Amino acid sequence: MKKSQEPILSYAGALGHAPADKRIEILRLVGQGGSISQAAREAGVSYKAAWQAIDTLTNLAGAALVTRAVGGAGGGGAQLTAAGAQLLEAARQMEHARQDVLERFSGGAAQALSRAGLRTSMRNHLPCRVAQLQAPQPGDPMVRVLLCLPEGGEIFSSITRESAELLGLQPGLALLALCKATAVTVCAGQLPPHPQRNQLAGRVARLSRGSLRDEVVLSVPGDLQLVGFAARPNRLRVGSRATACLEENAVVLALV
Repeated sequence: MKKSQEPILSYAGALGHAPADKRIEILRLVGQGGSISQAAREAGVSYKAAWQAIDTLTNLAGAALVTRAVGGAGGGGAQLTAAGAQLLEAARQMEHARQDVLERFSGGAAQALSRAGLRTSMRNHLPCRVAQLQAPQPGDPMVRVLLCLPEGGEIFSSITRESAELLGLQPGLALLALCKATAVTVCAGQLPPHPQRNQLAGRVARLSRGSLRDEVVLSVPGDLQLVGFAARPNRLRVGSRATACLEENAVVLALV
């Protein structure tokens, strides 16, 4: 019988995300305590969220990171595989190297460098802080996160409870709000407030005409640029007032 090949561990896949993500922390706690439930308690997340973190890392790494023993005299437990231990060591070295580089810079240069590692197809990256976490109803699996933008702007993001736990969301936490340009609709003028839709008012900075829709770069308070699209025909011109509309579930949160 032909021996199956060992899976190749993908460090780039598993570690190519924000170092502040709790997934690596949970994996480390599993290795220290030999228990998923204990790791969840120490990380301050639910048991379900802890398993989600491990499953996501496993998918990204392309190899099993944790083995689980069910039942037994000790009530079962979990331990890291060789791949899991290798991944933790790689994470430790990468974070050490990252801090070493950032310490050589200061101010805006270090801030921009730390955020440059986030590569995504989403064109809108808005720095913000968590203002409030709202649960629509008791037991609801979703959470509304109120975010404060520079210069007083506000938007909401709707995410699952597990995602909020794994990100460690709490008031005052700095992060990035990401949104695809195709999820942003730009309308001429200033619209009345809408309770279930994010709206950011600003002025048109750049305008690229198209056959069916125009691509619009909108300048909003805080020297932020927001990219979206406006259906044709429209009354938009460079310098004119406009409003960007985006749904709450289109806003993705990322730690940096």
